[in-house]
Order: sequence, then structure tokens, then C-alpha cells
Amino acid sequence: MSTFHLEIVTPERLFFSEVVEMVIVRGIEGDLAILKGRAAVTTPVKIGRVRIFQEGEERVAAVVDGYISVIDEKATIVTETAEWPDEIDVERAQAAKIRAETILKERSANIDVGRAELALQ
Repeated sequence: MSTFHLEIVTPERLFFSEVVEMVIVRGIEGDLAILKGRAAVTTPVKIGRVRIFQEGEERVAAVVDGYISVIDEKATIVTETAEWPDEIDVERAQAAKIRAETILKERSANIDVGRAELALQ
């Protein structure tokens, strides 16, 4: 299978920079698969999984909002946060879930319900 270069960048670090066969990200209208030769595109990436395919193997990372830009033989994902499954702080994630659920139950006028619903993803 043909390959291209993928980079995943956060404000803190270069999270990933390797040659891949395919990457699948969550876009506004659903999952978006990127292969070599894809027409140039820049589009938002939603919170969720990034599936990376290399040499027939799949790796999965979690990302929080950002965008993907595909130009020539390179795709770049710029995101607020990127983590491998073993890097995810389960206690922090559970605490965030509880906070978001509480906000949604209260639904006061001063609360950003959309942001709370997003946090639950």
C-alpha cells in the first residue's frame, strides 16, 4: 500500500511523526479516511479517536478538537491534546465526566450546555 507522512502536533509536543498507510479522523460530518494521493484539504477534527495504519497494524490515539491539513505527501493534525491509551489519566477523565453530567442536569442559563455535552464525548 502507498504511504505518506503523518504528523500530529499539540501545543506541548510533536506527538507523532511517521510514515503511514492511512489515517482515519472524526470530522464534522463523520469519519474521514486519508490515503496517499488525497486531494488537498483542510478541515476541522472533532474530539475522538485517530486511527493510524502502518504496515498492516492499527494504532489508536485520542485527540481533542483541532484540524487536519493534507497537502501533497503529508497530512498534519493540529490538536489541543493527543494521547495514546496508556497516557490517558482515567481519574481526570472520570472527574471531567461527572462535572459535565452535573452541568447538564442543572442546565442553568449561565452554563454552556454544548460544551458540557462535548466533554462527555
